[in-house]
Amino acid sequence: MTSAPAERLTPLRHRIAALDRARLSVVPRTRVRAPRLPFIALISALLLGGLVGLLLFNTSMQQASFTASSLEQQAESLAAREQGLQMELQELRDPQRIAAKAQAQGLVRPGSVAFLHVPDGTVTGTAEPAVKGAGVKLWPKVDKPAYAQAPSAVAARRQVFAQRRAARTQRQAVQEQRAGLAQRQAATRAQR
Repeated sequence: MTSAPAERLTPLRHRIAALDRARLSVVPRTRVRAPRLPFIALISALLLGGLVGLLLFNTSMQQASFTASSLEQQAESLAAREQGLQMELQELRDPQRIAAKAQAQGLVRPGSVAFLHVPDGTVTGTAEPAVKGAGVKLWPKVDKPAYAQAPSAVAARRQVFAQRRAARTQRQAVQEQRAGLAQRQAATRAQR
């Protein structure tokens, strides 16, 4: 009999020992903080990268703006040159000018014209020989205004624009003087 109660006591001891081991105890909490330095470095790098990106974007936009303005100026000067060349071409194609050059070289205009039909060899009209003194009456050449002449058209336009700009600046200066005078008069009235 003694062996049976001893056997019973042994598991009981094991149970008590297991309970002692299994008992929970309060452990003080340890706060786990993420290291601040990597976070601050990351945020600083993001802000710095954003700032550099904005500066690069702004610089590229400024360069594009300068390029666009220089191309616009070049297009305007080329358009003015094209217009001057068109006017010169029209002047060179002028029938009065061509006729005057022909007369200067000794060419004369015939009195009447005859046409030859090649397939059958017939002649339509009567041909008369040209007489040297019977030239065509040409219209007198009319001078174009200064702003419309081809070589100096661009310079004349620039001069007109400069005159307009100077007049506008002068009007603004007069308006500013009048405004200043009105303010001084108002100030003297207020002091009285």
